[in-house]
Amino acid sequence: MNKDSARQVHIHGTVAPGFESVKVLYEQKMRTLAERDTQLCVYHHGARVVDLWASSADDEEFSADSLINVFSSGKSLEALAMASLVGQGLLQYNARITDYWPEFGANGKMDLTIAELLRHEAGLAAFNVSIKPEDLLTKNIKQNKIGSIIEGHGQKFRDNGSTREYHAITRGWIVNEVFRRIDPAGRTIGEYLRQDISLPLGVDVMIGVPKEDLSRRIKVSTLDFRFQFKESLKPKFLRRKMEHNILQTAGRLLRTVPAMRKGTGAGAPPPFEGMDRVAFFNEPAVAMGETPSANANCSARGLAKLAAMLAGGGEWDGKTYLPADAWQAMHGNPVEAHMGISATTFTQGGVALFAAPGQYNSKLEQAMNTGREGFYGWMGLGGSIFQWHPQANIGFGYVPTSLNVLDFFNERGKTYQAEVLQCVASLGAAG
Repeated sequence: MNKDSARQVHIHGTVAPGFESVKVLYEQKMRTLAERDTQLCVYHHGARVVDLWASSADDEEFSADSLINVFSSGKSLEALAMASLVGQGLLQYNARITDYWPEFGANGKMDLTIAELLRHEAGLAAFNVSIKPEDLLTKNIKQNKIGSIIEGHGQKFRDNGSTREYHAITRGWIVNEVFRRIDPAGRTIGEYLRQDISLPLGVDVMIGVPKEDLSRRIKVSTLDFRFQFKESLKPKFLRRKMEHNILQTAGRLLRTVPAMRKGTGAGAPPPFEGMDRVAFFNEPAVAMGETPSANANCSARGLAKLAAMLAGGGEWDGKTYLPADAWQAMHGNPVEAHMGISATTFTQGGVALFAAPGQYNSKLEQAMNTGREGFYGWMGLGGSIFQWHPQANIGFGYVPTSLNVLDFFNERGKTYQAEVLQCVASLGAAG
């Protein structure tokens, strides 16, 4: 046995009867893949059935309650915030943004709808200026520091016939401006999340980390590209530290790089002033600001419990967090369209629906969907997953600190989703 396969990793937590195979898989991956710290939490029918965490670096500060940036997994939090306005009768997805924010309509944007924005069809995938991190503090957002930039911005679409293009960071900034103009108290999404969701539900899910909670954050880091390619050359039986081999990785890159070069963000300035690497998101100034699409700081426990509430139709422990009509609207009108490297299906409420078997038109679509069929939600750069499965009543949260940015569809975390689905199916068959 080689040194890497024998490395000791202390696995913490528990699993419920019927989910033991999830822990076996988790232990195997923590001891073989290039992981540093991870949290995995799953609810089924309102009960926490998987609650695991581990640190291969023996980081004493890392725990099940540590806060980690989940990047684009936060997009489902902004979708929840908008759905809450629907539940109050204050917002309609098919309405124009200008119905709530007249100034938004400048430079030809007057007919853009809320649903188009949430489906990544706004033509605003990249801004023509970099945002100052301090302008994203809640108090500065309310001074319209970001809103004024958006108001004066024009749209830009790709020339491939599809209006859908991934708004990796900008969607959250725009949605936050819409939300605060409609919310009766003029709150931002970060304030709504803290007051109406995180505190009453008892979950560690934050957009805009308070100063007193900054010490609870664990930094994220990206895996070195040279290391990833070197490892991808190994076969799995030699304890490859990556999910994919060199042919799979190269195939994805060949499809992804050209699409990125043809995107409207090519040549645009970085999203933030001073941003030159992913580790920029570890900076306290960034964490304290509100970038809902890219800097939600959460634990897997928090995400899974929130996902369980959504899997259960918007209710938890007798309390309604999202009325039934708003829940249905959030998950309604799914539309499939190409989004650069793969077709995606987004609802009018801005959450992805992962397709059932037999509906894939490419290997990339298969990689995106297989193993997470029936789930709603999204995932984050390098690994995190925040998704829920209403039919099977599953809430799922997975959060790593070691980011594999070549794992475009977060397939290492998807293996846990697939295993959970198998466990649930086995329990159903046994019952």
